[in-house]
Order: sequence, then C-alpha cells, then structure tokens
Amino acid sequence: MAQKPSIPKGTRDFSPTEVAQRNYIFNIIKSSFENFGFQPIETPSFENSSTLMGKYGEEGDRLIFKILNSGDYLSKANNQLLADKDSIKLTSQISEKALRYDLTVPFARYVVQHQNDISFPFKRYQMQPVWRADRPQKGRFREFYQCDADVVGSTSLLQEVEFVQLYDAVFTNLKLVGTRIKMNNRKILAGIADIIGASDKLIDFTVALDKLDKIGAEGVIREMLSKGITEDAIEKIQPLFNFSGSNQEKLAQLKTMLSDSDQGLKGVEDLQYVVDSIEVLGLQSATLEIDVTLARGLNYYTGAIFEVAAPEGVKMGSIGGGGRYDDLTSIFGKDDLSGIGISFGLDRIYLVLEELNLFDAVILPKPKVLFLNFNSENDIDKLKAIKVLRAHDIKCEIYPDTATSNKQEKKQWKYVSNRAIEYVVSEVKNEEFILKNMSTAEQKKCNLNLLIETLK
Repeated sequence: MAQKPSIPKGTRDFSPTEVAQRNYIFNIIKSSFENFGFQPIETPSFENSSTLMGKYGEEGDRLIFKILNSGDYLSKANNQLLADKDSIKLTSQISEKALRYDLTVPFARYVVQHQNDISFPFKRYQMQPVWRADRPQKGRFREFYQCDADVVGSTSLLQEVEFVQLYDAVFTNLKLVGTRIKMNNRKILAGIADIIGASDKLIDFTVALDKLDKIGAEGVIREMLSKGITEDAIEKIQPLFNFSGSNQEKLAQLKTMLSDSDQGLKGVEDLQYVVDSIEVLGLQSATLEIDVTLARGLNYYTGAIFEVAAPEGVKMGSIGGGGRYDDLTSIFGKDDLSGIGISFGLDRIYLVLEELNLFDAVILPKPKVLFLNFNSENDIDKLKAIKVLRAHDIKCEIYPDTATSNKQEKKQWKYVSNRAIEYVVSEVKNEEFILKNMSTAEQKKCNLNLLIETLK
C-alpha cells in the first residue's frame, strides 16, 4: 500500500471554509490599510542571502530557510570545510539565496533600491507569507502570513498615534473587543540601563525584564545576576517589578525614575504625547497600555515599541507588534530615513477569532443558482443561459455529470444542500426555466428575463 502523502511540519492545508475565513480577515485588514492611506507593494518570496543574513541577530540567522544553489551545489565547496563539517562557513558557499524571514528587511531593501521612484513619506502595506525554521507549536508556524504597514521618511509622532488608531480600527471591524495595545519606548529602556550603570548590558537587561510575566521577579533577578548586572543596579529598578496604575500614573513614575537621564526623559515625553492624544481621540474596542517590560525588536527599534495582546482569557502569544526604527535603511546604505511600522499576525488572529466564535458572518463563495443536469438534451441552452447570467454578475454553475438514475439525481440535490445554494434550475425547455427557491420550496416557470430579474 502506498504511503499516505503529508506536508512538512509547521505548514498547513486550508479548506474552502478556512480560506474564506482567512480572506475575511485579509479583506478587513486591507480595507483599513487603504482607509489610512497606505499603498500596496510586494517583494519576492526569496532574497539574496546577503540581504537577510546578519539582520536578525544570531538566533534569527539560524531560523532563516536557506535555498541550495542550482545544479551541482557542492562542486565549488571547500573540501576542508566539507571534511570538517563546518556547516556555518559551508552554507555561504552552497547557498546564495534564502526565503524571507519577515517583510521589514525586504521592505528596507525595496526603499533603498527604489528610492528615486518613491515619494516620501512613503506609506506602504504588504500582505505576504514569510518562513522561519522555528519549532512548531500552537500559534507558531514555519510558514505564515504577515500583514505589515510602514511609514518611512517621517519622524512625526503623529504616526505613532495613527498606528494605535489603525490597530483599533482593524480589531473593531473584526468585532474583536478587548485587545490590549501595549506600548513602550526604546529610549526609556536605554535610560533605565543608563541610570543603573548597565548601558553596556542593555540587551541582557531588557531581555531579562521582558520575561517578567513568564518567570516572575525572582526569575528575572536571577537572570540579570547571571548576566553580570549587579545587585545595586537591580535594587534601583525594583519598582519596575510591580509597575502598576493608569498610563498617566506610570508616566509620572517614569519621570521621577529617569530624572537623571535625558534619553530616558525623551522616551517618556514621546509616550506622553501618544497617550494624551489617544485619550482625547478615544478608542473603540482596544485599550492602550504602557508596558515598561516590553522589549521586542531591540536590534532595530529606536523609539516606540508596540505589541498587541489578545483579549483576557484567550491563551495566545502576541497578535501584532511593531515599532519605530531610525537606522533600518542604513544597513543598505541609506542613512537619515526614519521609519515606523506595525504588523498583524494573521494566523494567530485567525485562531483567536475561531476560539471566540467570531466567524459566523463569513460566507463561503458559492453560486446563486445551480442548473441541475438530469438530462443532456438541453446542455447548450443551459450554457447559453449561464453565460447571460454571468454577464449580469449572477454567480451560477451547472452540475457537470448527467444523472442516469434516481440515485444520481439525489446526489445532485445533496450537492445543492451541502453548499446551501439558494436557487436551482431543474429543467430547461423551449427557452423556459423551472426555477426553485430552496429556502421556501416555491417553484415557478420563467423566461430568461424573469430569471435574471428574480436572481438579481
């Protein structure tokens, strides 16, 4: 017996229902992007390895899917590296391309490559799959879609305010109430590291702090000590382990804590502007929360940092995130081009909507009317009518196989029922159609004009 085919771990097939539900999310996100003035672009699914490698840190580089060179990819490989099994050095000799890891770095490459054709500030959105050689688990896949929106060429904090509103607009339209837009600022984290004398350990400090909700204060302290951060330094940041209150109260505490750090105070000032603006403008279904432990993307974020959490009670990692980056295009030789962007995690949003039963309104694509095929005598008449109906933007189809028995006729009626088709044409004769409304069981004879009128 032949072995049953399978797909790689971390990838998925999607049924017609799942595709319709995913398209429902795509369409809402796309509509919101365009409502806010973003333009669509697309980039290749794979890039030159030099474009991607070294942009995500050491761990990120390991998670990039490399593509073997065409032909005899080992012919130019160094024999000593082959003998030593030095996979890291060998990879660069046998692989010159890689699947994209995210949409941000390819976007930076796009901006630099096409800078003479772009009007700045440039607002782009991109909705395409990315690939990561990660360990698959719930909500984490090796192939998944990102839905990104970015603005490059502006340092204005109005962009931060608009991105908070954009998140809120999308989740409101998805009827996903209670999402939490968490926000921090890289300058605040740098300021805290500065006042405790740990500027040289900023990444170690913030990576540990980011785990507060997972391993607790004691676990964070142990990790910081193991990274060489002193007990005196940790004592100074004790208030962060129980950081609570309203956004305004948190800002007041940060101003006091960072009074000796110009950089830290600038971060507080930036956050203050966004919080004050959102309090005036209001949000429909989401909340904005200052979270000083939020430390994602520190390899490239220089200002605002965003992360979106699902509503309380839904066990799911972040369903969105982003931040401001002042130096991203400099990796490709274009300096002084500030940018900010956010991303929606489509696959995780799908799982959240599924868990909360928010897909009720999603309807599978289907014909308005099906022409049954109980005999083949009038096939051409049926096809002519179908051609006219489609020209009037009425979705229709013909059942392809002619029924030669009662069993096969029942099979066609079952097809109608399974797809919940609204109307059927059971007979065509002398340019007259027998049309049946499947919800009311009403049946009538009509000519082509009446058929069009009824179905429209």
